[in-house]
Amino acid sequence: MLEELSLKLETALKKVRGQGKLSEKNISDTLREIRRVLLDADVNYKVAKEFIEKVQQKALGTEVINSITPGQLITKIFFDELTQLLGGSSTEIKINGSGITTILIVGLQGSGKTTYSAKLAKRLKEENNRKVLLVAADVYRPAAIQQLKILGEQISVPVFSIEEKNARKTVEDSIPFAKGKGVDTVIIDTAGRLHVDEEMMTEVADIKELVKPSETLFVVDSMTGQDAVNSAKAFNERVDYDGIVLTKLDGDARGGAALSIRAVTGKPIKFVSNGEKLNALEVFHPDRLASRILGKGDVVSLVEKAQSSFDEDEAIRLEEKLRKNKFDFDDFLKQIKALKKMGSLSSLLGMIPGLGSQLKNAKIDDNALVKVEAIIHSMTMQERSNPKILNGSRRMRIARGSGTSIQDVNRLIRQFSEMQKMMSRFSKKGFDSSLLNNIRVGR
Repeated sequence: MLEELSLKLETALKKVRGQGKLSEKNISDTLREIRRVLLDADVNYKVAKEFIEKVQQKALGTEVINSITPGQLITKIFFDELTQLLGGSSTEIKINGSGITTILIVGLQGSGKTTYSAKLAKRLKEENNRKVLLVAADVYRPAAIQQLKILGEQISVPVFSIEEKNARKTVEDSIPFAKGKGVDTVIIDTAGRLHVDEEMMTEVADIKELVKPSETLFVVDSMTGQDAVNSAKAFNERVDYDGIVLTKLDGDARGGAALSIRAVTGKPIKFVSNGEKLNALEVFHPDRLASRILGKGDVVSLVEKAQSSFDEDEAIRLEEKLRKNKFDFDDFLKQIKALKKMGSLSSLLGMIPGLGSQLKNAKIDDNALVKVEAIIHSMTMQERSNPKILNGSRRMRIARGSGTSIQDVNRLIRQFSEMQKMMSRFSKKGFDSSLLNNIRVGR
């Protein structure tokens, strides 16, 4: 996520970190380089110019105290201004305390509206205990309604649609249907076009006037850079939405849309989508993204993901097994499944401070965990609980059953044995952990 921007900014800031003191010249030189980095990242010219002016004004007007270095000071100023540029603080979507909450999803075709609608429905259902109805109002794109129905089935959320190709009527009929079913949240997936056009804008404006939604969210593909910003501005002028959803941020190396869109539209970024999985949705926190851009990681989000993915009772049971040195392959399999709920390995590692630059050219293979799961699934329960019985013939059978090589099986068993020895040493001193991250999967 934004790795190209992060690495270039780190290089630019290094020049002032080595200085003994801040001067007008070294501040000016550093900010000139940062301005070039921002423009290369497709950040809006006016936004980049105003941002640099604010940082320069603060840097020149701030004394360097004995406890910090010039590099620490300029980084702190840069972080504060970057956080403000991204919105300052997170903004929640509006949920009605009584009556139906209606959320209108708008944006261009291909931005990810339909998938986001399902992700939001899943989040509201599971985390807010809402009874959700998805409304298929994209009546033009082939298979759009079917796509939403498939996603709805995956998260056990009903989808409303009609036979007519009439988006306005679909939305109009969905509200009494929702009331009759005791639904408290309606999410309306609208149609998009490849480009902003009058017909699309008129339809979206009509639907908004018809349902008077509690919240209107504009979904945009962050990888399209300034095109994303321009479409966001056009939609806002016509529809006046409440917030922005950035999709495909995990594939955005440059960051032009993320850094420009808030300043250009004046509307907050409320969510970011970091993958195709239906749990790959996060509330947007400006300070956390600023921290990741500056290579400081995002430990808070990492901890939140861990807390939501790991069962407390299971963690207590696992801790007891670790203390007794009885951790086996079956326990490890449960930990892998919990880890996968947290997202891709690359996104998780990117949240750890200092790893961003180290992972620049690393190939993080999420399929490595799939291979490990396949190997463990090919073991009998006896083999999982007692790996010592895994002789040559058993290992050959496991390799054939999992579709892997004997080398893959041997590697996993060897690493698991090493991990058990390490845990045995920890257990004697007192071990308290449920997130097992010391096995070098796939190496």
